[in-house]
Amino acid sequence: MNTPGTNLSWITIRKFVNDIHLWAGLISGIVLLIVCLTGTLYVYNTEIREWAASHLYRVEVPPGQTRLAVETILENGQKYIEGDITGLKIPYEANRSLQVTARAEGDLSRFGTTYFFNPYTAAYLGNSKEPNPAAEVMGNLFSLHRWLLLDKIEEPLIGGLENRKLGSYITGSATILFTIGVLTGLIIWVPRKARYWRKGLKIKFDSNWKRINHDLHNTLAFYSAIVLFLMGVTGPFWSFPWYREGLQKTLGTYQERREAKPEKSAATTNAAPKESGAMALFPMEEYVEVADLALGYKGSYSIDLPQKGATDVRISKKRAGFFAPAASDQVVVDAGTKAVKQVALFRDQPFNQRISRSIKALHVGDVYGSFSKLLYFISCLIATSLPVTGTLIWINKMKKKKQTRKPPKGRETVTSY
Repeated sequence: MNTPGTNLSWITIRKFVNDIHLWAGLISGIVLLIVCLTGTLYVYNTEIREWAASHLYRVEVPPGQTRLAVETILENGQKYIEGDITGLKIPYEANRSLQVTARAEGDLSRFGTTYFFNPYTAAYLGNSKEPNPAAEVMGNLFSLHRWLLLDKIEEPLIGGLENRKLGSYITGSATILFTIGVLTGLIIWVPRKARYWRKGLKIKFDSNWKRINHDLHNTLAFYSAIVLFLMGVTGPFWSFPWYREGLQKTLGTYQERREAKPEKSAATTNAAPKESGAMALFPMEEYVEVADLALGYKGSYSIDLPQKGATDVRISKKRAGFFAPAASDQVVVDAGTKAVKQVALFRDQPFNQRISRSIKALHVGDVYGSFSKLLYFISCLIATSLPVTGTLIWINKMKKKKQTRKPPKGRETVTSY
């Protein structure tokens, strides 16, 4: 049985938490609306980009025909590929293309250029540098999500602070307030009496619009709270160095960055012999067979070929399927002997390292394939609605307070003698 003092303290605590929840939402509302809306669309960034350039990623499967050997495709595609081949992507799905990554001399892009080939005919389909309107749109969407498009403005808006950093600080701060809002919202959701908890799980669509709006805010937020917390707590990872280091230290995976060694001059780099092309490699299918012995499940392969005198072929394998985890396992094979040098299974790593490696996947929803993406899409859509429904709740409460303060019209104050 609750004593009056205990009940009063809970009411005080609940009111204090409610105030934090309110002001966190009001301060960050507009920014959160932008961040959550763009985040909702960006969940399917890869799918949208591939849909807009489907001729690169999708192929027709000829009846009864098997894939050609990778070496045959590379031999026929040499006239299209510029630079040294650095990696391959061999898909599990029968209707997807073979991807070849290469880096030409002087190419300073992060991943180089990807060339796409039909694995059944060796036909060249195109490359990643081709214009893609959807890629441009998604790039702008990412800029809006991450930096509020401030990176598009060259002249600094505040002192010497880079506009990209300014935008990152704003979105990062709003995301921290969002996480606080999620946590305080859960506390507010807890009913005073245990027998009322079921009411918080339902939306009364037969009530007036104010009640429906209230239920949409509370109930939908509760159902998506775990996903919303994961999105919120990982978001500032890319905004603030202190937050990133703090999160890594909490997980026990923090490592101090070593000072980068001075880069060699361009003349020295260009004069070095290309040792990657001098090494004789076995057919790619043989390396895949070695990886299959260590990783006996169905999945797609990403193969990193040895570069600059290295002797290892690194094969990453990702499971296929609707519920397939995004994290890949890796097999390191000696390029000259096909001997397995290392097998790194994601599930065998300590829990804190698995979380640390999955920060990006936990933020964008790429954790368990299409299943988690759908879950994140719905949750992010709910998050987009929260600033709107929350603001309406606050406005309705303010109107109610004003009405209670005003005396009813037509009723005079009578003084008794």
